Amino acid sequence: MEKTGFNFLNKLYKGDNGLSILDLRYMPRWAVILLDIFFCIVSWFLVHFILNGAPYTFDDQLSIFEQGFLIVSTNLLFFFIFKTYSGIIRHSTFIDILKLLFSSLCTAFVVIIMNLTSLVITGSMIILTTSLFFYMLLSFTIMLLFRISVKELYQVIRNVGAESFKKKVALVGVNDHTISFGKALITESNLSFQLVGFLSESTGFKRYKVLGKPVIPLKDNFEDIISKYEIGGVLILSESINRKEKMKVIDLCVANKIAMFNVPLMQTWNNKADIKNRIKPIQIEDLLDRDPIAIEIESIEKDLQGKTILVTGGAGSIGSEIVRQIAGFNPKLIVILDQAESELHELDLYLQKNFPNLHFITELANISNMYRLEMLFEKYDFQMLYHAAAYKHVPLIERNPLEAVYVNILGTVNLSVLAVKHNIDKFVMVSTDKAVNPTNVMGASKRAAEMYVQSLQNSKNLNTRFITTRFGNVLGSNGSVIPHFRNQIEQGGPVTVTHKDIIRYFMTIPEACQLVLQAGTMGVGGEIFVFDMGEPIRILDMAERMIRLSGLEPYEDIDIEITGLRPGEKLYEELLSDTSTSLPTHHPKIMISKDLCGSFEDINNKMKTLIKTATRNKESQVVKLLKELVPEFISKNSQFEVLDSDHFTPKE
Repeated sequence: MEKTGFNFLNKLYKGDNGLSILDLRYMPRWAVILLDIFFCIVSWFLVHFILNGAPYTFDDQLSIFEQGFLIVSTNLLFFFIFKTYSGIIRHSTFIDILKLLFSSLCTAFVVIIMNLTSLVITGSMIILTTSLFFYMLLSFTIMLLFRISVKELYQVIRNVGAESFKKKVALVGVNDHTISFGKALITESNLSFQLVGFLSESTGFKRYKVLGKPVIPLKDNFEDIISKYEIGGVLILSESINRKEKMKVIDLCVANKIAMFNVPLMQTWNNKADIKNRIKPIQIEDLLDRDPIAIEIESIEKDLQGKTILVTGGAGSIGSEIVRQIAGFNPKLIVILDQAESELHELDLYLQKNFPNLHFITELANISNMYRLEMLFEKYDFQMLYHAAAYKHVPLIERNPLEAVYVNILGTVNLSVLAVKHNIDKFVMVSTDKAVNPTNVMGASKRAAEMYVQSLQNSKNLNTRFITTRFGNVLGSNGSVIPHFRNQIEQGGPVTVTHKDIIRYFMTIPEACQLVLQAGTMGVGGEIFVFDMGEPIRILDMAERMIRLSGLEPYEDIDIEITGLRPGEKLYEELLSDTSTSLPTHHPKIMISKDLCGSFEDINNKMKTLIKTATRNKESQVVKLLKELVPEFISKNSQFEVLDSDHFTPKE
């Protein structure tokens, strides 16, 4: 005991004329018990002192010291029974207070039983009932106040000196979500944020305070608000405010160079420690002016639960997200196939950590290798296939058209043949809007793959249902414009845009994959499902906004250069071709594109010739054959534009 006390004092005082209170992990249990006993003793003598002059008759069967010993000993017994000492004082909860209350009530109950027993046997009580009542009330109050004082004092000490180093922030909105997060923000003193108030569109909250912080109407001048409250940042909780209010706040912050942070709803946190990692700067992905996508969970679960599923390109941006989303529907097994070794290994580690109950296996393979694929189809009894493996970078494929044939076309053919041979239920292919009226080899190769699976479906009655999904660019995917711009900004610029008027459709990766899974449940075979991509976004506007989100000014701090369209690139993408029509589905975000594809026999023969020519390393001839297979393929800003001439004959 003596040694323990010495160690405690040694931690508290290190001989440097300072008390190391904040270095203590918690107050020792023996110290809590001793303090509570001390408070009980003081309470008893205070009660006796207060009532001594009152017109009460004290029973002299036991002295005041003997009575005190009896009642404090009984109280101590219930301290141990209810373990009132087990909680950390500075983190006392309602449960800890209840334990204290029960120990006091039980003490009073036992002493009353003793009193009644003594009254029956001796004709007098041991302890005056009034003094017992006041003792219970006073001792409980003192012990409660002690815990509250320690808790508040700890927060004050932790915050003293630290506030000057914290960024002063305001929370947007006044509702249950923001108030709960505000409380967490105030109590977690190790965060680098100091809450100064709540921003609200409503003027009904004016002059109100929440958690001791003012509610600030956004109707006031935002510059004055920033100056008055010294706001250095704004926190926005996902889904806690509507889009209009969110965009207004973001525009105000961007205009005034105020940092913005995005916070997911607290229900999605795994634990309280998440608060450190969950507050992240607002990204361009958070600014998509889109309604949340509603998917039919029941139909998707019915489609995927208990199934053995193959995901090709599973280590890529789309493929890996498809895997993550499928994981939530309790499949029997997910086989993740990719030729990117490092990315596949990283995904393997991620799934082991985050989905410990998921049955999955990663397979390193190239989909152009028919023999390797045949081995996998023999090894696993696949029931569904999500085909996301593809080469996608337009300028790179324009320089390497043979690779587009090997992967985008031959790979799709291989998988389709094996899917039919092994009676796979559904084959869901991920395509792109660049397959519509293609101006580059990549888009044309994806359109050729679409035509093959569509014509195969129409050729005869198959057990396998081939379903194609087509959508535009996904924000944040590997090699896409967002991470490219982000890297350029981090390096000090310039940010490069190919054309001042170029526009693109954008969707987040989770949104795109949700719709892929949804479309998979809807297809009966042969459809091309087209996703509602919302309004197109001007790439120049996106670049300017990303610069401002970084706290910089475009053309001043970071320059933007127009570099000219790249080979095969066009100003705008389309989701439907000139000759196609669209039909609605029961899902508001998904349409069916009715594209003409031709007979399977004709397309299959052209595919064989195309693939055979590619193996002979004849690039121009391959592109010429691709143009014959996909008549709407007209090259733009490319070395292959000459092939569109009727009088040109390729020479190899």
